[in-house]
Amino acid sequence: MLLDRSPTRPETAAAIDIGSYSVHLLVADVDAYELKSRHDESAHLGLGRTIDAEGGLGSAVPGLIETLGAFADHARRLGARAITVAGTDPLRRAADGPSVIERIRSVTGLEAASLSHEEEAMLALLGVQAGRPVDREMVMIDVGGGSTEILLAGPERLPEAVGLPLGAARLTGVHVEHDPPTASEIGALSAEVALALLRAPDSRAAQLVAVGGTARNLLRIGSPLDNRVLTRSRIRAALDAMASAPAASIADRHGVRVSRARVLPAGAAILLGALERYRLDRLRVAIGGLREGLILAAFHAGPTWRREVPNLALGWESRVAAET
Repeated sequence: MLLDRSPTRPETAAAIDIGSYSVHLLVADVDAYELKSRHDESAHLGLGRTIDAEGGLGSAVPGLIETLGAFADHARRLGARAITVAGTDPLRRAADGPSVIERIRSVTGLEAASLSHEEEAMLALLGVQAGRPVDREMVMIDVGGGSTEILLAGPERLPEAVGLPLGAARLTGVHVEHDPPTASEIGALSAEVALALLRAPDSRAAQLVAVGGTARNLLRIGSPLDNRVLTRSRIRAALDAMASAPAASIADRHGVRVSRARVLPAGAAILLGALERYRLDRLRVAIGGLREGLILAAFHAGPTWRREVPNLALGWESRVAAET
């Protein structure tokens, strides 16, 4: 059930996203539609790599608990009344996921939700649209460290989402041994991406929207002809640049983390593959995403936000119309 929220009385709220590559914190002032960021930070924990090696989160749990506690303390100091915590690929894949969630609760008092692929995609759509209904057909792609979510949405259809085992960090661990990556390694990345994307739903939408750190960091590489648009040629140019210089050099030159620079070639291959899969020449990089969606969902639905995600993703006007 949606809460009665006045757009004239913003609140400060926070969301923590436990991902395969990094754990992220966003603190923002939020009202009916808009979020104004107060603080945004991330800690690179490489949880996906731990799961690949151990089958669970095991040895990474103490560091995760410490990070979550520090993030929650910072959010509260900034005035956050609610802190929504969600895990994506690492909590889905880890054999010890349920026990880790319980450990997080007992040590920090935070309630961490393990999101399904569909929930993750719907929340990202909510973060992109900020509660406004989708007004034309679109494909949304969210490239994470351990998985990629693809969602189809439009004014005349319910959102349809699928999760694929295509994560930038995950693919890098499987196919890339050299720094910079070799031509054969980039070819292997592209081949796996093309094969996996055959499972993505078909669409004739004229726009592809990308959310997440991969797309935002690729914007920093190459000539910024449009600071929110990535074309096929721009992504290929970025991929060529990353294949010609070590990750440390790319990081220094373009202002990205070295750890991120190491996995960006795989992320670029995924976005390029998506453009080819949907026969498009460009994509738009969204400002919002999962963490914004988490804040909005909790703000509008309180403790029942998970149950309300499919309705919230349709937009507030659509929900109000459906109830009248």
